[in-house]
Amino acid sequence: MSLQLKDIQRMRKVLGLTQSDLARLSGVSQSLIAKIEAGRIDPSFSKTMSIFRTLQKLQLKNSKKAGDVMTKDVLSVDADSKVAEVVKLMRDHAISQMPVLSRGEVVGSVSEKVLIKNLSNKESAKVLFIRKVKEVMEPTFPMVNGDTPADLLIPMLNFYSAILVMNGKRMAGIVTRADLLKPE
Repeated sequence: MSLQLKDIQRMRKVLGLTQSDLARLSGVSQSLIAKIEAGRIDPSFSKTMSIFRTLQKLQLKNSKKAGDVMTKDVLSVDADSKVAEVVKLMRDHAISQMPVLSRGEVVGSVSEKVLIKNLSNKESAKVLFIRKVKEVMEPTFPMVNGDTPADLLIPMLNFYSAILVMNGKRMAGIVTRADLLKPE
C-alpha cells in the first residue's frame, strides 16, 4: 500500500493524536503538520518519511498481536493415537482441527477436512477410526511468534485452517478464523 500526504490526517486521527503530538513524536513542527494536512505545502522527503515512520510505528504498537488473539489451551493429539480418539476430542470440544505431536514436538496436523477426505476415498469410518493419526495427518500448521501482528494472520487463514503461536519450540497457542472474528 503506498501512502500519500493526504493519509497523514486520517492516520493521525485514527491513532487519537493531535497535530502537536505527531509533530513532537516525528521531530517536526506542528505548523508543518497543519500545512501538510491543509495541502498548503509540499514537504521534504526526509520530513515526510519521518512522519510516516512515526505513524506506522504507532500503528504497529497499537495493533493486536497473535498472542492477543490466540487460544491458549491448545488441544493436541499424539501421532500414535487412533483416529477415533481425535474424532471424539473434536466432537467433545467443538473444534475442527488440531496439531499432532510426537514426543512433545509438532509433527503435523489433523482436521475434519482430512478425515472427510479419507472417508470419501472409499474408506469406511470403521477402518478409518482404527488407523493411527500419523497415517492420515497433514503437514503442520504455519507457525508464528506471539508478536506477529494479527493483521498478517488474515491472509494466512485464507489458506490454512489454523496457525500455531510458538514461544521458541513450545506451542503457546493456536489461532483459527473464529479467533479473529471474536468481538473486541
